[in-house]
Amino acid sequence: MITFFRQFFGSKLGLGLTLGFLALIAFAFASSDVANTGTFGGVSGGDRVAVVGSEKIGTADFFRSANSAMDQVRQENPTITMASFIAQGGLDEVLKQMIDRSAVGAYAEKYGMRAGANLVNSEILQIGAFRGPDGNFSNDAFQAALRQQGLSEAIVRRDLADSLLARQIFVPALSGVQMPQKMAMLYAALLRERRDGTVGFIPSAVFAPTGEPSAAQLDAFYKANRANYVLPERRALRYATFGVDSLDSSITPTAAEIAARYERDKAQYSAREDRSFTQLIVPTQDAANALRQRVAAGASLEAVAREAGFSTTRVGPFDQAAYANLAGADVAAAAFAAPSGQIAVPARSTLGWYVVRVDNVNRIAERSLASVTPEITAALLVEKRAAALADLSARIEEQIDDGVAFSQIAQQLGVEANTTPPLTADGRVFGNPSQSIAPQLRGALGTAFQMDEGEPQLAELERGANYIIFEVSEITPSAAAPLADIRQRVVVDWRLSEGAKKAREAADRVLGRMKGDTTLAAALAGEKVALPPVDNVSLNREELLAQGQQIPPALALLFSMAEGTTKRLEAPNNLGWFVVDLADIETPEVAANDPLIVAARQQLRGAIGDELSEQLTNAMRAELGVETNQAAVDAVRRQLTGEN
Repeated sequence: MITFFRQFFGSKLGLGLTLGFLALIAFAFASSDVANTGTFGGVSGGDRVAVVGSEKIGTADFFRSANSAMDQVRQENPTITMASFIAQGGLDEVLKQMIDRSAVGAYAEKYGMRAGANLVNSEILQIGAFRGPDGNFSNDAFQAALRQQGLSEAIVRRDLADSLLARQIFVPALSGVQMPQKMAMLYAALLRERRDGTVGFIPSAVFAPTGEPSAAQLDAFYKANRANYVLPERRALRYATFGVDSLDSSITPTAAEIAARYERDKAQYSAREDRSFTQLIVPTQDAANALRQRVAAGASLEAVAREAGFSTTRVGPFDQAAYANLAGADVAAAAFAAPSGQIAVPARSTLGWYVVRVDNVNRIAERSLASVTPEITAALLVEKRAAALADLSARIEEQIDDGVAFSQIAQQLGVEANTTPPLTADGRVFGNPSQSIAPQLRGALGTAFQMDEGEPQLAELERGANYIIFEVSEITPSAAAPLADIRQRVVVDWRLSEGAKKAREAADRVLGRMKGDTTLAAALAGEKVALPPVDNVSLNREELLAQGQQIPPALALLFSMAEGTTKRLEAPNNLGWFVVDLADIETPEVAANDPLIVAARQQLRGAIGDELSEQLTNAMRAELGVETNQAAVDAVRRQLTGEN
């Protein structure tokens, strides 16, 4: 259910921007006024970003939802900033999803759809995160999960109720979605379509000015493109590791402790006998005795068993207690009373009568205290070390809770405190990505970027062996780098920007020369500067798609143009302009039984479902009515980026 809803509210920015349904609704309903407890009209109030029907989406909820979405994106891209998130359309996507969610819920309730408490309870019981060690629903686990996410039970229940309402609408609507056969044939033919053309590139660098910009020009360019120079948040950490060497008392087992452990486990060191057997089970005592007599007369147990329609099994080695657990006490007593190589007196268990041959007898002598002292010493050492380290870590946690400084704790432990250079959230050293950080810090880095300065934390590195204590010693917030620090980089970007303007003018001149029978190569040659040679392209769509997700923009444009046309396309980062000329399109016929048609129907079924769900949601929005308060949206945007 949750997966379905996530797919329905898929983000245009990709999976990284997809908001988890529970988290989104939790924040969307975080304040009481969203529950429609007040009266209002329109969206002129500064406390709302939108109104869907009669339901208000508050600015506080919008702000929290944006931060929640940002946190989820950071899981995939730890260094992303709020400014870049907003620049990529993330904030607009958050608002759209909140409006869509409200529209679906309000529409369902308008037409009498309900998700009662019992139905919500059944959904909660199915969530694995709310189950205890026995696999059943645990209220303790449920409450702990809510506390961890900062949610209330009422919010979660409302989330689940809304998702159930959505399922009632969308699952029936999309259950029979299929691509029509004729449309699939057209799509299959489209995949086989071949396009021939040429692609030219006009680099910005060819037209870029070589001189220095004026101070005013550079300052204006920097301010206009400030978001391009935002540096990620950096944090320096202080850390120290400790283990057995930091213990303040001896953990070497004493002779008395070793002797006590020997007495406790004396049964496992006493003399014993292990035996291996070949056995079979028959239903009656007479059958068992008959088999035993034939073996005693010289026949092999395996041959006798085969003739009687049975099969033998080899088991062991076991001591008598272990074999008794397997076969029963009576069978074990008989088997351990028989000599090696002989058939034991048949004995009965719950499965039937056992015919057992003793294959091997291994007598193990009693082990003295002296002989097992090294073994017991090693076991006690592991136990005492783990207990002592657990006690030490508990004392350190108490000190941290009491506000003891990191330096004092390190001094008490007698360990060296280390300080890292500034680190980014993805674990790289700022300004020197090739430099590696200490391996023991990798597990602590995620926590460190959630901490405040001067608040030590304790973590276990190796279970029962090593610990790390760390704190954030310095935080440098994400912000645009000062112009003075990156002046040369900004100058290069300014030159490319100016060159891109000239490159566009050149592309327009090339397009003007392309009228008639002029080739792209000839049109480019008309420029007074040396340009790269054109690339001849001959591809079908299958070959294009085989290149993966990173399809070159110029090729993507080539496959969206009309035959005999020429278009220009800006290259990213002011690098220049492409000029794309499409000479010919060849679309072969596709047979009705071509396997590509079946693949097309399967591939596009999801796309058709997405399109239908989008149209259905838009229809709900239109029926309910949606008003957006752009001034409030802009205010939240400024608050998120720190412009207030």
